[in-house]
Amino acid sequence: MKRNILIAIVGVLAIGLGAFVLTGNAPEPVTPVNAQTSDSAEVDTSSVKEMTLGEEDAPVTLVEYASFTCPHCATFHTNVFPKLKKDYIDTGKVKFVFREVYFDRYGLWAGMVARCGGGMRYFGIVDLIFDNQREWAQGEPAQIAGNLRKFGKQAGLDDETLDACLTDGEKAAAMAAVYQKNADADGISSTPSLVINGTTHPNMSYDDLKELIDAEL
Repeated sequence: MKRNILIAIVGVLAIGLGAFVLTGNAPEPVTPVNAQTSDSAEVDTSSVKEMTLGEEDAPVTLVEYASFTCPHCATFHTNVFPKLKKDYIDTGKVKFVFREVYFDRYGLWAGMVARCGGGMRYFGIVDLIFDNQREWAQGEPAQIAGNLRKFGKQAGLDDETLDACLTDGEKAAAMAAVYQKNADADGISSTPSLVINGTTHPNMSYDDLKELIDAEL
């Protein structure tokens, strides 16, 4: 899946930042349609925190770039990440950084729900999103938004909190700006992509990933 930020941000909804459309009893999430016309340096990105697992001073830093709507990312999450976490993250050898990629509005909405949980809830919601990708990423926009809200509810978030998160246009624009800046810096053109101690690699098997990590150790 190739990166196309203009499709992801511009061409998907004809609504402006901070606007929303009522769908049933809940507002539809916003998509920052005018982000591409703004200098990302002008966007306040201080609210977008780096999402990490593992020891801060681990000898290896591994950054995963993933889209919540990318099937290959879901496969990586199911087949590779649990082994990576057990063997390297939980043992203090790897600091893991998860960076969201927004190829489409649904991936952005999923990120907004996950970040709504904050703290340790974040990775729990990420698990739900990837584990149920085939089910939630189907149907009309209102249905998909409703599916994503269910994951937030499972994580203990109430409707008021979810409404506030999903209609926060400034946060959506900040997330898009951070994504674009990081992806440009690391040369990300597909997902999942892995950056190991500063070097960018394409998707790979656990055995190949293990070999690269061990070489750094």
